Amino acid sequence: MYSNLVPVITSETIAARVAELGADISQEYEGKDLLVVGVLKGAFMFLADLVRHISVPAHVDFVRLASYGAKDHPGELAFLEDIETSCAGKHILVVEDIVDTGHSMAMLLTHLGARGAASVKLCSLIDKAERRKAQVTVDFSGFRLAKGFLVGYGLDFAEDYRCLPGVYELIQQEGS
Repeated sequence: MYSNLVPVITSETIAARVAELGADISQEYEGKDLLVVGVLKGAFMFLADLVRHISVPAHVDFVRLASYGAKDHPGELAFLEDIETSCAGKHILVVEDIVDTGHSMAMLLTHLGARGAASVKLCSLIDKAERRKAQVTVDFSGFRLAKGFLVGYGLDFAEDYRCLPGVYELIQQEGS
């Protein structure tokens, strides 16, 4: 049973980093047709804050994914909800809460690129590069963390903890 929350990233630290990312993204996409694609459900808070700091025109859409396969082997990527906006000729920025093994993001980026996008890049609040198993690059990384079961600021455990303002590590109590 998980019950202890240990603070990892404060809401103030997140806010400052999101503003920096927004400025970097704005510079990267100046004069380009930008489509920001949020990955539901986890990225909803990060995306909402991030787009407020993007100063170039951008369209926003959402995708909801499920990966069906064995725990150690990625399966097929299923779209529970696909984007409604055409990718043709657009510069797509996928916004994700956390990239861990990278399997889902590698499949999503390939899928969106195959739909005629001019470019496809990835922005993630948390990048656990040390755990990467699939070839995927986080182009705009909020925070690089090596370990921990993280919740808050959109990240959940069994649909709980998403609305916490910061990011916390969920610690399992002894004997649980």
